[in-house]
Amino acid sequence: MTQNRLGQLHDAGQSIWLDYINRTMLHDGDLARRIRDDALTGMTSNPTMFAKALATGSAYDDQIRFDGRGITAYELFERIATTDVRDACDLFRRVYDRTGGGDGYVSIEVSPELAYKPQGSVAEATRLWAAVDRPNAMIKIPGTIEGVLAIRELTAAGINVNITLLFSRDMHRRVIDAYMAGLEDRVAAGKPLSSIHSVASFFVSRVDTEVDGLLEDLARRGSIDRTERDVLGGKTGIANAKLAYQLFRTEFASPRWKRLAEHGGNIQRPLWASTGVKNSAYRDVMYVEALIGDDTVVTMPPKTLDAFRDHGVVAKTVDEHTADAEAALAHIERMGISVSDVAAKLLTDGLASFEESSTAALNKLKQKAAALDVEIADIPLSRVT
Repeated sequence: MTQNRLGQLHDAGQSIWLDYINRTMLHDGDLARRIRDDALTGMTSNPTMFAKALATGSAYDDQIRFDGRGITAYELFERIATTDVRDACDLFRRVYDRTGGGDGYVSIEVSPELAYKPQGSVAEATRLWAAVDRPNAMIKIPGTIEGVLAIRELTAAGINVNITLLFSRDMHRRVIDAYMAGLEDRVAAGKPLSSIHSVASFFVSRVDTEVDGLLEDLARRGSIDRTERDVLGGKTGIANAKLAYQLFRTEFASPRWKRLAEHGGNIQRPLWASTGVKNSAYRDVMYVEALIGDDTVVTMPPKTLDAFRDHGVVAKTVDEHTADAEAALAHIERMGISVSDVAAKLLTDGLASFEESSTAALNKLKQKAAALDVEIADIPLSRVT
């Protein structure tokens, strides 16, 4: 059987994770087929995905009837989400076993309301970890300063962490440090490291969406010409990610890391998120093609996954043209666009978007429960006590 382009991508050293989840695909054979035919080795979830899944169809009705009576909307949401993630983990368990724990992970996210509350994040992450109860689960923690504190504590506790909403290399450095510090805490406590895995989810296309809009504003005001706007457009996200990969390589070749590796530590792989192309003028698989390399993960929504299977080009690219990446970011800065300011805004916007989706999912649950004559406890929707 001829290997498709996704299989070739996997063989180039990159893990392929699906940026999508719903209950139907877990039980109708669709996910199992993708694991078999598309070299799929993991999956991510977030509140937006669950809000969309709950908005259509009846796949969740039986669980709402069975679990929903007398509990809060958030408690029901958590049961639904952890059930889906647990079932997905079971489908990926063969990948996990075959790779000795190197792959086969499914992520579930703590509430975005907890992004600035480290102890709240730790408490919810610990609860989700126990509820899913699978070694190939990962708990998503947003890449905030407060999240860094939670990352260290959760890593030290032996919980796999996926750090999400990373946009800046400075925060990426802090996240790497927190992961290593958590492993060092375990070494000091005489605990093993070999079962702990982590990824740092670096977002790509959202950076270009924001920067391209700022470039368009500059062109509209006459501060730059249209040619310069076109030359710089669509360059920032990939350049930012390429330099994040260089940071990853440097940090995980350091003496500090080598000491942890001697104790069985596993590297924290960079994961390329937000790979769906938002601008129709750009090649629809450009964020995947430009960031292929060893020890990386790429998450793709189904549309991008299908596009890459159809016409993606596989070549190791993530560590090529790094000087050009540095030059592109320097050029952007000279235009008066602060990449660090863009990163800060995108983090705030991302958390707000996830919080809106979380609220939408809880509201949808209340509506479905009412339609099914299931009485949910009438207390505020917020999951944070």
